[in-house]
Amino acid sequence: MANAAPANAGKVLARDKAALLQAPVPKLVVATGFLVMAVSFMVNAMDRQVFAPLLPTIRTEYGFSLQQGGLLATGFTLGMALAGLPAGYLVDRFSRKTVLLVSIVIYSLGTLAVPLASSFGEMSAYRIISGFGEGMQAAALFAAVGAYFHHRRGLALGGIGVAFGAGVFLGPLLGVSMATGFGSWRAPFVVFGLSGLAVALIAAFTLSRRMTERAVETSVSTATFDYMPASPYNRNTAALGISSAIGGMVLYGFLGLYPTFLISELHFSTAQSALAMSLVGLGGVAGLLGGWLGDRVNQRALLIGSHLAISVIGILIYQVQATLGWQCLFAFLMGVFGTGFVFPNSNSAMQRAVRPSQVGRGAGLFITSYYMAAGFSGLLFAALVDSFGWRQAGLWQVTLLPVAAIVALAFVRTARFNNAVQQPAH
Repeated sequence: MANAAPANAGKVLARDKAALLQAPVPKLVVATGFLVMAVSFMVNAMDRQVFAPLLPTIRTEYGFSLQQGGLLATGFTLGMALAGLPAGYLVDRFSRKTVLLVSIVIYSLGTLAVPLASSFGEMSAYRIISGFGEGMQAAALFAAVGAYFHHRRGLALGGIGVAFGAGVFLGPLLGVSMATGFGSWRAPFVVFGLSGLAVALIAAFTLSRRMTERAVETSVSTATFDYMPASPYNRNTAALGISSAIGGMVLYGFLGLYPTFLISELHFSTAQSALAMSLVGLGGVAGLLGGWLGDRVNQRALLIGSHLAISVIGILIYQVQATLGWQCLFAFLMGVFGTGFVFPNSNSAMQRAVRPSQVGRGAGLFITSYYMAAGFSGLLFAALVDSFGWRQAGLWQVTLLPVAAIVALAFVRTARFNNAVQQPAH
């Protein structure tokens, strides 16, 4: 009997903690938390995208080949892919805020280490470490946002996508500007790495666990999900995983070597290529529209249409090989459909394809499938360029690959999503 009281007290404390986490959160706390998470993801994007416009300079200094440069430009996504599944497991069982903070510190330290590299191997390792932290952050961030805003998951993740787009927009412009101002390509990596550490410190004091630790299953009323597969590894997640992998390979193959294409093939300046690259990020503002639509229309149809649009844009970029103004427009449209439509809707659809209690693993599955393929996209694109030239490389990787994603999406059944309206039993 002596041990009964402490045991009961522990259960009471656990119930009180759970009730506190499910209690209504003040709007200011929600707005502040969402802003901090969005800014952290914007810095994440800036870290990723600053490398590509500086790649020609880095290749010249180190003597890297085009294929080595392509692997460095997108190889960090291998770290993201490796982080996806274990991070998804962690955020389903431990504090999402803790995982989020640790991950920001990891990718910031990886970014700070890039300028210290003395060889291809070292730089590859630092890029993969940075990507591992970014993948951990993405899993924790997507799970936290998807759980708290479960009724408007697509719109909320679209808002996070806007922050990502802002990072893609600002990263190349600020990076090239800093590299020019300081006379060294290393300067932006130091600045962005320190910025990430500052964001982690701010998030530690301003991001409420009442947002990050929200449990989905207790906030989706008393609905049952017996109509859904019990395992997170099912037909829908497999089909969405294939389409997500293709989306990552197309977008990151494009992002990784687009500045090199503009400079070497179309003879643009570094500043002009950075401007065109930044327009991809500006197109990411469409994430709000893409996410909003994903909450209201058939998500499979929306993804099919978006992949088809990317295929057409690939023809315009690599086959037309237009002037700077047109390239900026095409890059903007690639951002609209690549980061504004495909990314948030693939992400939210993957979370909807699993039961609410498995939302962390859903986020992890998306990250692994999307970024594993993206990790090799720059190497593949560079190999295609070396063998067939820019036109044929663009045709195969940016125009024809999305068709394979459309085929995979044909196997998705939205009636088995966790937000599907179920007919009452008779």
